[in-house]
Amino acid sequence: MTENMQENVRTNIRTKRMTAPQIMKYIIVAVILAYIAVLMAYASGSSRPFEEVEAALSSALDGSGLKKMDSQMLKRNFGLNSADYAGVMYYASESSMSAEEVLLIRVSGDSQVQEVADAVSERISSRKNAFDGYAPEQVKLLEDAQQSVRGRYVFFAVSPDAEEYRAVFDGSL
Repeated sequence: MTENMQENVRTNIRTKRMTAPQIMKYIIVAVILAYIAVLMAYASGSSRPFEEVEAALSSALDGSGLKKMDSQMLKRNFGLNSADYAGVMYYASESSMSAEEVLLIRVSGDSQVQEVADAVSERISSRKNAFDGYAPEQVKLLEDAQQSVRGRYVFFAVSPDAEEYRAVFDGSL
């Protein structure tokens, strides 16, 4: 080989080596892509039918003292019409002295998610006002309420076991 060719080979070898900053760029891009994938998997909804999610949550509510409520109670308490949604499950305490309730709604369209979230926020606010001053333990339950939006599912729970119900909801998707 000529001297000129040998110099070209050495130059090509030197230029093809990756430097530490170049390696870090690839690592950072890979980490970002992995994070986005995990985020999308967690934040996405579920293709599971409403009946399956409802059954899992209902079984967790057995023995909780909460009673299944009808569409009239949903309308009265949240101002929502159950016929507008793909699925509705609403349990609440029979006692007017308790703030405990669990709501699961599968919306028909993405535009309804905000409507349901606003109704839940209004419910929390009105219940806090109702219990303020004479039932601090109920106000604390309302402050610790669990809310979640996963795809087209909206979950809301006010209970000492709200975190457990939320875990059942998350696991059922």
